[in-house]
Amino acid sequence: MGGAIIENLSGRKLGILIGFLMVCQFVCFLVGGLIAPAPSSVMSVLGTKCIDRNYMRDKWYMVRGTHKCKSIIDYDDPVIEEQHITANNIIFSFQIPTPKEGNHLDYSRWQQNLIAMLHLDVLYDEDVQVDPDAIMTLDAHLGYRNIGDPDDKWTEYATSVEQRRLDCSIETPSKKPGYMYNCSHVPLFELGSLHHDYYLLNIRLPVRTVDDPEDSPINHGLGHVADMWVAFINQNGGFTKVWVSLKTIFFPTIVAIMIWFWHRVTQLSRPPVLLEYMLMLLGVALTILNCPLEYLTLAFDCPWMTVVSDIRQGLFYASLLSFWLIFAGEHLMDDIERNRLKVYWRHLSAVLGGCLCLFIFDMCERGVQLRNPFYSIWVTETGTNLALAFIILAGVCAGLYFCFLSYMIWKVFMNISSKRQSLPAMSSARRLHYEGIIYRFKVLMLATLLCAAMTVIGFILGQVSEGQWSWDENIKLEYTSAFFTGVYGMWNIYTFALICLYAPSHKRWPKDQNTQSSTGEEIEFSRLATEPSEMSSLTAFTKKAATE
Repeated sequence: MGGAIIENLSGRKLGILIGFLMVCQFVCFLVGGLIAPAPSSVMSVLGTKCIDRNYMRDKWYMVRGTHKCKSIIDYDDPVIEEQHITANNIIFSFQIPTPKEGNHLDYSRWQQNLIAMLHLDVLYDEDVQVDPDAIMTLDAHLGYRNIGDPDDKWTEYATSVEQRRLDCSIETPSKKPGYMYNCSHVPLFELGSLHHDYYLLNIRLPVRTVDDPEDSPINHGLGHVADMWVAFINQNGGFTKVWVSLKTIFFPTIVAIMIWFWHRVTQLSRPPVLLEYMLMLLGVALTILNCPLEYLTLAFDCPWMTVVSDIRQGLFYASLLSFWLIFAGEHLMDDIERNRLKVYWRHLSAVLGGCLCLFIFDMCERGVQLRNPFYSIWVTETGTNLALAFIILAGVCAGLYFCFLSYMIWKVFMNISSKRQSLPAMSSARRLHYEGIIYRFKVLMLATLLCAAMTVIGFILGQVSEGQWSWDENIKLEYTSAFFTGVYGMWNIYTFALICLYAPSHKRWPKDQNTQSSTGEEIEFSRLATEPSEMSSLTAFTKKAATE
């Protein structure tokens, strides 16, 4: 065979291909930076304090409409004393989305998902202080309705009684009446799809004292709860449209290049080698990631979409990380016989083990939320520490992986440099041929290293982005649509380039015009070039150099 396309493509054609791919990469960044809005938006809503002396759990307490609830502004309202209202009769109501500039808004199915984070305004009071280990019990009720439904027709989406750990602190100079505690956000619920137009959330903080004939008191030590806020986070519909449009373009493109690549491989007289199998595996994983399943959410309620998206991304990460290890390993050019998957079992076991741990962690969180959206692994101290440990461990492993991959690529470069000593003994045509191959291969390996660095950075920032609301740290990070679309486009362009450049070439190696001066070494190189077990002429060259 004549090696891979990257080794035989003319410089002009290769320059045109690389230029085209760079333009595509630049367009991906521009699409995210100029067309797409921010990936997500946050709407903080102050809960309306509805009161009902005869509270019923199956009753909905609305903020707007003709059947809105009776509400109070603060606890000094005389109605509290007149009707003997207690905490058990106060319902914090959130009707979303809220009107904007007098216009009534509704959610779009393009907005994909909805996450809610709870925050309490707790006033300092010497007589009612916050317990350092306070546990907050929430009686939460979530409902929905659609455009065209009556104002008072709400259908139950989920209901649950949940416990959350309240973490509040206050500086000594601020311990004065009227000053606020600094309380952390607590996760409330997460919806995997935003299928309905309006949502209504009712929350109570029921109180049970030690005088009641029940087992134990609840909601004691919360301090003076003045107000309740909920931050509702959803993906922006404009960003989803851009994201799905990119998937719609990349999906058939990668499928087409995979079919073309495999057709070329099957035309060879030899069986496919390991690197060709790994290229197909990477293409399949990217095709699964590219498949625009988000179109289904426009017609159907798909609460499992976030879980499926996490699984698809996990499969792609596992395939990409495994491919890089094998890609570098197959070009180490040492005396070890490679081209077998079992040679890399230690490397692949570490990658697959890490991905499996992340999958288990994700199922413990979002998997359970398919049944109960109010569930969260962050609600207990043990769960929070475990979740943080998983995120930190994943970030550390990603960094160590990048260091190990960098070491392998450096080792490949060192091996190539040591074997270039054979080049001066060759004829000028063959020497120029091999020098071109080595130069192109080094550029491709550096592109691989850049892609790996961007992928690791994107993975770490993605984990921090998802977790920063839950652990409530003051982390100032700027996430732009350009970064997300740029990295996503880079994955597709990099995979497209690899499959295209490493496809078998139908060209033969260039021969010297002076055939009479051919040496025995040149004949031997030609024999290695046509060896049916080889994928590229670079490996043939290094194999010969290794035997000298």
